[in-house]
Order: sequence, then C-alpha cells, then structure tokens
Amino acid sequence: MDMEDDDMEEEEFEFSRDYFLAKESGSSRKKSTHKLTDIDLVDEQELREAVSQIEPKHQNEILTLIDSYRKFYPEWLLALRCGFGLLMYGFGSKKAMIEDFASTALTEYSVLVINGYLHTINLKQVLIALAEILLDQVKTRRKVSSRDLPKSQQPLNSQSIEDLLSFLDEVETENNCFVCVIIHNIDGPGLRDSETQNYLARLAACTHICVVASVDHVNAPLFWDKHNVHTQFKWCWYHVPTFAPYKVEGTFYPPILAHGGANQNVKTATIVLQSLTPNAQSVFKVLAEHQLSHPDDGGMETNDLYSACREHFLVSSQVTLNSHLTEFKDHELVKIKRHSDGQDCLYIPLAADALRKVLSEIS
Repeated sequence: MDMEDDDMEEEEFEFSRDYFLAKESGSSRKKSTHKLTDIDLVDEQELREAVSQIEPKHQNEILTLIDSYRKFYPEWLLALRCGFGLLMYGFGSKKAMIEDFASTALTEYSVLVINGYLHTINLKQVLIALAEILLDQVKTRRKVSSRDLPKSQQPLNSQSIEDLLSFLDEVETENNCFVCVIIHNIDGPGLRDSETQNYLARLAACTHICVVASVDHVNAPLFWDKHNVHTQFKWCWYHVPTFAPYKVEGTFYPPILAHGGANQNVKTATIVLQSLTPNAQSVFKVLAEHQLSHPDDGGMETNDLYSACREHFLVSSQVTLNSHLTEFKDHELVKIKRHSDGQDCLYIPLAADALRKVLSEIS
C-alpha cells in the first residue's frame, strides 16, 4: 500500500514539475513585436471597386427562390390583418422580397419604409411622417373632428416622441385604416440601442400600425424581452433565405480588409474624446486649434501647450497635463515627433479637414 502511495505522489510531482517547466519555457519565449496596425491594408475605395467588379453567380436560381415566396403573401397579409408583426430572417438580402410583398399585397395600405442598415436614423422624423399619414387618412374620411385631436393642432415638429406615440396609439379612425411600417434590418446599427427598440415596440403596438421587418444578426432576438415579443411586436417568424447579395446594405458598412479612411478616423477619434473628461477635451481643442492655425510648425511643444492650458485654467500643474497626454497617446489621438531644433513636439495625426470635423463633433 505504501509503495502504491509513493508511486502516486511521484507521478503527481512529475506532472506538477512538467507543468511549471512548460509555463517557464513559454514565458521566456520572445514575444512578437508585430501589431495589427502594421498590416498594410488596401484603400477602402479600391476594395469597393474590386468587389463591384465581381460577377454575381446563381442569379436565376436566386430570382426563382425569391419568386417562390410569393405563395406565402396571402398568409403574411392575413397575419398582419390579425394584428401580428412579420419578422423575416435567413441568409441573404430580403430587401427586394419585402418590397415586392409591399407593392403586390399591401396596395390598400399606406406604407412607410425605414432603412435600418443606415448608421443614423431620426426616429422622431419617422413618427412625424406616420402621424401626418394618419392625419391625412382621418381628414379624408372625416371621422374625427379637430376637437378630437388636440395635439394635432400643434406643429408635429414641436411634439416629443412620447406625444407622437400617444397620438398614434389614441387616434380614432376607421378599422381598415392602417399604415404598414417596413423596417429593413431592424437589427441595424442605427436601431440597436434599447431605447430605440422599445420605441419601435410601442409603435408596433399602436392600433393602426403594422410592422414588417427583417433581421440578419444572429443575436437580434436579444434586443427584446418577453413583453416586447409577445405583447407589442407580436412577431410571426418566417425563415426566408434568399442568398441574394447584400449590395445596398453592405454599402454602408466599412469593409474589414480596408483601412477606414478619413471618415472612420473622425468617427473613432470622436468616440474616444467623448469618453474623456471635459477638461481633457478642452486640452485637445487647444492643441488642435494650434495645429490648424500653424500648419507649418510641425506640432506644438509641450511647454507651449502647458502655458496655453494654464492661461485657460485647464490644468494646474505639469502632472495634470501629462496625465491627459498619456490618455491621448494611449488612444493614438496625439503623437510625438522630434523638431528640427531637438525639441519634442506634439501633433494630432489627422488631416486638417478631419480635425475640423472632430472639433465640430465635440463642441
């Protein structure tokens, strides 16, 4: 028994020793100095031009597949009339298919389209457009007098989103008076925040509003809770893969294999600066304004920046300024280069136009 215990202890010791020796040899291995930023990526415009020249394949089969979904149009229309929303999912662009459904089966409805694949969407303008459509329908049928619509007497632009949603939910009109809202990519970048999704859910729950939407992101269902799905959107899920290329939708996404160019740099710099303190932003503005007004200087000396920031009461000591500069360097907002007289100068690695855009965004 003792011999067996000794053997087991020796095996465990050997295993432990091998483990730590492997860790030690692994940690002593020389680490690579390569960085992701060292990769020489192709220009975005060149990549887009190259992609546009790729000859599409299986076009006839894709058209046949999309055309085969027409037999479901009556079922989809019935679901809308019963108060459900339609959610289309599956690989491939569903834009052409949904628009064909709208132009073919929804001829008796007013239709409003939201392109969710855009990066910025003004939801209030969408609600104003819907309110105007319903108001026109109400006035045409003369079922609601002006005293029944107190909020509509105010300009729609002056109303809040809450007021507009209340109007869309409370307006009284004929039962067959509907507006169908088509949302291409309800999971798009301009609609992904929880506040917008909750507003869209409340919109879908309005009496005279029906929604047809598409999703492509695998995690799209995580946007909604049980109340959103079953009580407000009331989704009927339809698997309709089209295998059609995302030509329109992809136009608004920067290609992964291309460097972002000036617009992407502006967006990145703006996001980083907005996450910093107002004092840090003000220090950046001082450096940026100096760079714009002295384009031939090649940068601003640290002492000059400190003096300028002291005059504006932005920093109280060199230590405070250095902490801001460290943040800028870590995020690659500011770089250092040696001036001809041997002094280190700070400069922002952005073109003048891009720098002006960044300043306007954070002002």
